[in-house]
Amino acid sequence: MDVAYARSRYGKGAGDEYLNLPMDETAYRAFVAALLAAEKMPAHDFEEPRYFEGCLPIEVMAERGPEVLCHGPMKPVGLEDPRTGRRPYAVVQLRREDVAGTAWNLVGFQTRLTWPEQRRIFRELVPGLANAEFVRLGQIHRNTFVDAPRVLGPDLSLRSRPHLFLAGQITGVEGYVESAACGHLAARAVLDRLAGRPFRPPPSGTAMGALHRHLTGEAHPPGHEYQPSNVVFALFPPLAGRHRGKEARKMAYVERARREMMDWIP
Repeated sequence: MDVAYARSRYGKGAGDEYLNLPMDETAYRAFVAALLAAEKMPAHDFEEPRYFEGCLPIEVMAERGPEVLCHGPMKPVGLEDPRTGRRPYAVVQLRREDVAGTAWNLVGFQTRLTWPEQRRIFRELVPGLANAEFVRLGQIHRNTFVDAPRVLGPDLSLRSRPHLFLAGQITGVEGYVESAACGHLAARAVLDRLAGRPFRPPPSGTAMGALHRHLTGEAHPPGHEYQPSNVVFALFPPLAGRHRGKEARKMAYVERARREMMDWIP
């Protein structure tokens, strides 16, 4: 704890749910070099190593360039060290796993490094982890999902078995909030079916509507290869008119979504 400091990005939240392990440029570059040289778990013959862009293994990010990690999961922006008031070159964040604070998770550290290499590199090259006990090591899981635009109807029921509804990650939404929102849509669809009324899809200008556009393929061009996605602005219909600057565009998205949502809620 003489190395770590508690701080959430930009001071949001309670402030102590994250610990931050700061790195200077020399330490960061040594860490990246170790990732590149480390032994990785080889893919099986039947595996095709394709990764979701929002959840890349740390060694894959390191292969894309020496600065990628410090602009990704090791980004120090908003995590200034309160002891110095300065921003480190890079930060390894630890997220509290239990109430007592006896276990912490390395944020954004998906990896195919072998377990001995994980122990060695993280202990030797991440400041503050020299005496860490690893209770669970990183691994890549397979993300199974259906080709939603092809197999699901607009109400998220299977075209081949309309009595069966799907929700969450298996549909091709990515993220906790997105999966919960997809579950909400499926629940509304079931209620509509039971009540004998047609399913009302969410307005396209809302976040849930953008997800629905992704699931139905409406947001994608013909022939698009369907892949999991978080809610991103590319899934929303374009805004009308011109808007000066990023903040003005964001507010325009928000205002449109609020208007459309109020008409859909009743």
